[in-house]
Amino acid sequence: MQTFDAVVVGAGAAGLFCAGVAGQRGLRVLLLDHSAKVAEKIRISGGGRANFSNRELDPRAPHKHYLSENPNFCRSALARYTPADFIALVQRHGIAFHEKHKGQLFCDRSAEDLIAMLLRECALGGVQRWQPCAVRAVRLAADAHYEIDTEQGTVRSPALVVATGGLSIPQIGASDWGHRLARQFGLRLVPTRPGLVPLCFEDRAAFAQLAGLALPVRIETGAKKTRIGFNEDLLFTHRGLSGPAVLQISSYWQAGTPLHINLLPGADLSQTLARAKASSRKQIANELAGLLPARLADAWVLQSADWQRPISQASDQALARLTESLTQWDITPSGSEGYRKAEVTLGGVDTRDLSSQSMESRQRGLYFIGEVVDVSGWLGGYNFQWAWSSAYACALALAAGTTR
Repeated sequence: MQTFDAVVVGAGAAGLFCAGVAGQRGLRVLLLDHSAKVAEKIRISGGGRANFSNRELDPRAPHKHYLSENPNFCRSALARYTPADFIALVQRHGIAFHEKHKGQLFCDRSAEDLIAMLLRECALGGVQRWQPCAVRAVRLAADAHYEIDTEQGTVRSPALVVATGGLSIPQIGASDWGHRLARQFGLRLVPTRPGLVPLCFEDRAAFAQLAGLALPVRIETGAKKTRIGFNEDLLFTHRGLSGPAVLQISSYWQAGTPLHINLLPGADLSQTLARAKASSRKQIANELAGLLPARLADAWVLQSADWQRPISQASDQALARLTESLTQWDITPSGSEGYRKAEVTLGGVDTRDLSSQSMESRQRGLYFIGEVVDVSGWLGGYNFQWAWSSAYACALALAAGTTR
């Protein structure tokens, strides 16, 4: 039976990085994954260019960009391994990258460059990688070593790192293995649900005719005192609404509650329509088409006969109702697209049972990193940065022999 200093289960972003860092600090590391491919989530992220971090992340105020029962839990790891630290690693490997809006960082060429970098880091640390190799059972031996039964035999280690991610995108191998293992060792779980996910509506026909349209909006949800909102692009789909605006708000949206959407956040629509009424003979839809996608303008005015006429013939009351409908559009989703389309899993291993310094659980020698933990970031590279930061904190603890 082979013995390792640490066994890491899950060859995604967090698992690969943790294994590489720990290996380069002198540990004998085994990395396991039930899939034949590594880092599928990196491969498909950012349109294939991997939105790998975000310059706007503020480790001193993690609640700004992270959701958790305890948002401050991630402060320590994010402060000790920052976006600047990961950028420096990317630059050392000669990977070209660029910044899009709001601090989002992407590879210039391909996400494959980032995956190759992580594999090189593992190779530099002498990490052994068994793939595909499922874990069949885990138990704690009398000498406080973990015995891990795998498809390639049983291995032993004083440290077991769980980096198996959450439930999102099951078609690339996501599972609840990490959650089940946490339960096995008596750890608490925060209930899970899909995050960063498109939302659906009962009247799908109304959305289907607008599928493919995108526009910048202000989107909000929640009670007035605790309302949260985003200025992002909205995308109409055949099933409902998506795009960065909806993905962001979906993590905060609660079933049965409405979304509040301003379809023209940068315009004074009331004044614009008043000026048009005084000077234009165009149809209302044609006036709106100067502010909105024409197909949306045409569909919107069909909601009222008062809006299907030249703007010069519209009453002030009709234009006021039109303004309100476009700038205060309240709509209640019937649900979400679920884990199949979700980019992250909200909830997971309860941070009350983990050390924020080392990621070690109350169960000595058992660590949890990345998405399997109850820490979920905004769209825009925040989740990958949590993967790097939590993995780094764990690897340093492993190398230092740190325990809870």
